[in-house]
Amino acid sequence: MSRVPPDAVRKGVFGTSHLLRDRAARLARYTGRAVLDVALPPLCLACNKPVGSVGALCPTCWTGLHQITAPVCTRLGTPLPSDLGFDIISPKAIAEPPAFGRARSAVRFEGTGRLLVHRLKYGDRLDLVQAMAGWMKRAGSDLLADADVLVPIPLHRTRLWWRRFNQAGELAKSLSRMSGVPVEHDLLLRERRTQRQVGLSRSQRARNLAGALSVPDGAKARVMGRRILLVDDVLTSGATLNAAARALRRAGASEVDALTFALVVDEV
Repeated sequence: MSRVPPDAVRKGVFGTSHLLRDRAARLARYTGRAVLDVALPPLCLACNKPVGSVGALCPTCWTGLHQITAPVCTRLGTPLPSDLGFDIISPKAIAEPPAFGRARSAVRFEGTGRLLVHRLKYGDRLDLVQAMAGWMKRAGSDLLADADVLVPIPLHRTRLWWRRFNQAGELAKSLSRMSGVPVEHDLLLRERRTQRQVGLSRSQRARNLAGALSVPDGAKARVMGRRILLVDDVLTSGATLNAAARALRRAGASEVDALTFALVVDEV
């Protein structure tokens, strides 16, 4: 049996062979994707009309996606009618200061934004997560830069069993991959199943969430002194995020901010 010359190994003869096989495999995967794109063209995330690329919106749905851009309220992230300088706080934030430090949201909870939230939450459209998290990353870049850890708003175990996934947790995982900020899913616990918030007044939402969220004893050491960024799909009255922020602050978090995909804008 002939032996392989040592210098052949040093010159990468077999490494070259592996490289060629890797290139052939990548070409096959690319060709396969190209064939699928012809047979099954990418569809709009919202209305399922054909679009030019995967993860895109058609022109009509893009027009219906109302992104939130500066100027915004420093505390709540609500859009402001004019830019009056840095650190402008809206009348709503002054009248009802939130328990969290700052909040940012990517889009208004209307039109295409509302449709995407509902399709993710109630339609099991996990394929929407990456695009939604991408918009969140841009909207919350300053919050992500300051955060030590991402913490998604948890579901009660019975609701999680029924829904099969936590939309906030999926968005947090995607944000973590994009930003490099780690995500921890067990720093917050929803101790009791609360009534659905839809249709409740602001005061009813606050009462509904009172005492529902807590930091487990075994997680308190991982909360102490950390800058935490809460992640959720929608910011409505702020009751859920306020309850989560209070629980984390009681456990010793140094800062708590919030990042959501959509924001219910009832005051500009």
